[in-house]
Amino acid sequence: MPTIGFIGGGNMAVSLIGGLINAGISASDITVAEPDENRRQTLEKQFSIKTTADNNATQHSEVIVLAVKPQLLKTVCQQLEINKDDENLFISIAAGVKSTDINRWLDSDNAIVRCMPNTPALLQCGASGLFANDFVSPEQKEQAEKVMQAVGITIWVDSEDQLNAVTAVSGSGPAYFFLMMEAMQLAGENLGLNKDISRQLVLQTALGAARMAAESKSSPAELRQMVTSKGGTTEQAILSFQSAYFEKIVSDALQAANDRSISLAEELGSE
Repeated sequence: MPTIGFIGGGNMAVSLIGGLINAGISASDITVAEPDENRRQTLEKQFSIKTTADNNATQHSEVIVLAVKPQLLKTVCQQLEINKDDENLFISIAAGVKSTDINRWLDSDNAIVRCMPNTPALLQCGASGLFANDFVSPEQKEQAEKVMQAVGITIWVDSEDQLNAVTAVSGSGPAYFFLMMEAMQLAGENLGLNKDISRQLVLQTALGAARMAAESKSSPAELRQMVTSKGGTTEQAILSFQSAYFEKIVSDALQAANDRSISLAEELGSE
């Protein structure tokens, strides 16, 4: 693994650092640039890594992870003093910011991998969509994959536009399941269960269903059919969902997320 510099020491950076160290990366090969002194002290204590308040202190790292808020990325990139001889790989986890805009702000042709992780990465159970621009070498692509695999699975997409769909499906996806859990828990309470019992049943059911889908060779549709007996309780619930156009609701929601991802990229790129 290469030396790695993080610009930004927030939650996603912490998750990646923890995953990388668990994967055997030496703490001495990781540097984090973070403006908040208390945050730097916490990172040093937790991981025994090097920290700094100077973003340019990461410039000699082979991989530089841009882990700042999208609204700050332009300023951060324009302030970096890039040495072309270092041939850095930039991994951006800033949602919605195109690689072409990042390159423009860096004022040079750089190897950039854009990533769309999701919040389960905080538990090393994430899903990340990755796109590499034309300046990324096969070796750098492998490096980016290893970095992001420290917090879950990685999926490469062929075009940067497909990251909008990744955002709609997995980037925003955890919130959809949380909404479903929230609604199921409330429904359970309305049916007479107390709050704690309803919560436990919903969360374990969600966990079990996800594990079954992930570990089974059957498709989600086949698994649904397996637990839906004709004339039974599950069938009645499914029919109720479908009579309310459940599939269309989901399709419309993901389309809305996809469209917003496109418009955000345009807004952030024009700033």
